[in-house]
Amino acid sequence: MVEGFVGRQQELALLSEMMEPVRTGGRTGRPGRAVLIRGRRRVGKSRLVEEFAHRSGVPHVFFTATGMPKNEELASFAEQVAASDLPEASRFAEFATPQTWDAALTLLAGVLPTDQPSILVLDEMPYLVREDPGFEGTLQKLFDRTLSKLPVLLVLIGSDLAMMEALNTYGRPFYQRGTEMVVPPLNPAEVAEMLDAGAADAFDAYLVSGGLPLILDEWPRGAGLWDYLERAVTRPTSAMLVSGERTLAAEFPTEAQARMVLGTIGHGERTFSLIARAAGGLNSGSLKRSLDLLIDKRIVEANLPLSTKPSKETRYRVADPHLRFWLAFLGPGLPAIERGRGDQVLAAIRKSWPSWRGRAIEPVIREALHRLPGGVLPEGTDAIGGYWTRTNDPEIDLVGADRAPIAKRLTLVGSVKWLENKPFDTRDHARLIVHRSQLPGADEHTPLIAVARSGCTVKDLTALSPDDLLQAWR
Repeated sequence: MVEGFVGRQQELALLSEMMEPVRTGGRTGRPGRAVLIRGRRRVGKSRLVEEFAHRSGVPHVFFTATGMPKNEELASFAEQVAASDLPEASRFAEFATPQTWDAALTLLAGVLPTDQPSILVLDEMPYLVREDPGFEGTLQKLFDRTLSKLPVLLVLIGSDLAMMEALNTYGRPFYQRGTEMVVPPLNPAEVAEMLDAGAADAFDAYLVSGGLPLILDEWPRGAGLWDYLERAVTRPTSAMLVSGERTLAAEFPTEAQARMVLGTIGHGERTFSLIARAAGGLNSGSLKRSLDLLIDKRIVEANLPLSTKPSKETRYRVADPHLRFWLAFLGPGLPAIERGRGDQVLAAIRKSWPSWRGRAIEPVIREALHRLPGGVLPEGTDAIGGYWTRTNDPEIDLVGADRAPIAKRLTLVGSVKWLENKPFDTRDHARLIVHRSQLPGADEHTPLIAVARSGCTVKDLTALSPDDLLQAWR
């Protein structure tokens, strides 16, 4: 097994299911299968597949593209195949380095075993597709003619979410030839288990780590948020600092404007006009192109208010919790950290933490409410969002409805109070009642709920705690 590997039991089980027809020969006489795995950078996709390959006990080739020129990628591919544990791998070394992917993959097919299953992994697929526009067609041809007839599981991995989704869409060469699989970050319940943390502390750890295994691996088991951050911000090589920087470098090697817009959103600007102003007065066309790129890459989400009334009050937020934290505090603090003044960055985080966390936890809570078993929320709650106006009067944390963004029926109105030692009280309840009266589609019969870190003192009100929310992922 891969050293230090934890969790991912569901994903390992899915891969094992996909491997079964490869082992048994399938029903059609074509045992070869393909799976397209996507997920955000650094969520552990490669590590997951590496663990699966080791557990499977079958010969495998694991090739990772790096974005080098095609001739260098081909040479690296030939080296990886020759060094693999395929029974006939040594034969690959006898050939000259192939000059095309057609030749390279054809040679590989000739050394794959025919009497036992094997696994072929092509990691960072988007690099191969960008460097060689004909790569998809080459792979499709080889899969149809050869690989599908062999007992091999072809695993294609990529972090460019939009491109990986597109590979399996109508009109693309590999359409309907592979099963799609998404590897998410570790969820709050897995974070709690990994760190031996209570529910409230696990949500704090999730907000700053984003559930990225590399960060959680270096988080001492049982350590609190501030204990970990005190160490992380004094070590320029810590995964907490490096992950955000590497993500931005990989996603935006040339798009400086999109990165600037992302930084503006990460600093807290949420509306089109405020983002344009904070980004140096960008004109609307340039800003729209940058926002479209960020949304297409699944790095930024555009949200609309949820009610029975149409609205154009779009708000933007960074989708990944860790990147949101990095852009707000760590990225701007890197110069201080490199000067050995991580204490200044830690002080800035402490000062802004209550307000930053209060906003950052809201989308996580909405996701938890989506996942809660039936009976916890009112029947017919199929969408969870928030509501706001241009002036933020009112601004409502939680709105449940039958659909989004324009509902036919609202099923709940709720408030989030995520502070230490300050429970949801009668004043919060009164404010929530007033806000409900201002929400299009709600009336005095629309149920109210409170989500509070430190409990609720209001009787006869549905209240959810961090422990309740954590059950959504268990």
